[in-house]
Amino acid sequence: MARPLVIAVGGGSGSGKTTLANALAEALPFSTTILRHDNYYHDVSTLPTDTDGSVNFDSRDAIETSLFVKHLDQLIAGHAVVAPNYDFETHTRARTGHAVPTADIILVEGVMVLVEPTIRKRTDLNLYVELEDDIRLLRRLKRDTIERGRTAESVMAQYVRSVRPFQKNEVEPSRRFADLIVNTQDFSRLTTVVRSLV
Repeated sequence: MARPLVIAVGGGSGSGKTTLANALAEALPFSTTILRHDNYYHDVSTLPTDTDGSVNFDSRDAIETSLFVKHLDQLIAGHAVVAPNYDFETHTRARTGHAVPTADIILVEGVMVLVEPTIRKRTDLNLYVELEDDIRLLRRLKRDTIERGRTAESVMAQYVRSVRPFQKNEVEPSRRFADLIVNTQDFSRLTTVVRSLV
């Protein structure tokens, strides 16, 4: 294949994007790599704070999309990249990254991948993973308390302050850029669609 097929997997926080991207990568009979937008969050020390001292991570400015796009272009050109590693407990970038090889199919995954026009410009198939708000909130609450060492109170406060407004104002409108609106139950249909494009 002359150029890799680039598939965007977008949708709200807790909708199942990572699960779907991982399942696609494992099931497709082509070499597949995943570039995760979440790994490109800025180190918290570089981000501005609100008047109450809190940092808004639910903002397009919170992620270094320019570096993400640079790495995506390198993968499309056939070159491996070293993507950042991000620690969601401390909100800091690790000093070392991880290797991401190029492949026949490049999956780009994250809340903002359909929001950002510079990413959409490079994608061949856009998927929006849709799930009810209450289920997404419960998933986020479980993930952030168990995996990221946060309290339920802090998760709920962030949800009300910034996650929900960003979902309504930026993420949900990006649905219009999707070629397919899916959920994690649409897996067999998705693999059929992708196979037809490669």
